[in-house]
Amino acid sequence: MPKASVKRLIECKKDQLIDLVLDIEKYPEFVPFCLSSHVYEKNKEGNQTLIIADLTIGKGPFKDTYKSDVKFDKENSTINVNNIGGPLNHLENNWKFNEIKGGTEISFDIDFEIENKFLNVLMAKSFEFGLNKIADAFQKRAEDLYRPIDN
Repeated sequence: MPKASVKRLIECKKDQLIDLVLDIEKYPEFVPFCLSSHVYEKNKEGNQTLIIADLTIGKGPFKDTYKSDVKFDKENSTINVNNIGGPLNHLENNWKFNEIKGGTEISFDIDFEIENKFLNVLMAKSFEFGLNKIADAFQKRAEDLYRPIDN
């Protein structure tokens, strides 16, 4: 199964970055290969926000929709995402946000397996590149939305 991790220091407040990641319906505006998104449920239970959402990912003639269970734990500043439907045998990704001097350190880990074994091998080869493109997109979006403009 392809697995990868990315760490970034982004010059924004932790809460701003968490809001950005939880704003799933905006993903098609800035996340590479994200064609559409839909949030079915969003509920708060104590220190947790629970979301059920679809993302349609594709490029060229290839397109698939997968459903995810998203859990934000405010106390630990983490977001955990698990696949609950779609073309993936397994998907788990974890976001961790740590506010430090100069901004917020974000750690993003992902682990997945596609049902189609041939596609799984192809994805494993290009996955690190794709993950960095996605991390770049989140970082640029955060900087565009939240970083003060230098005069």
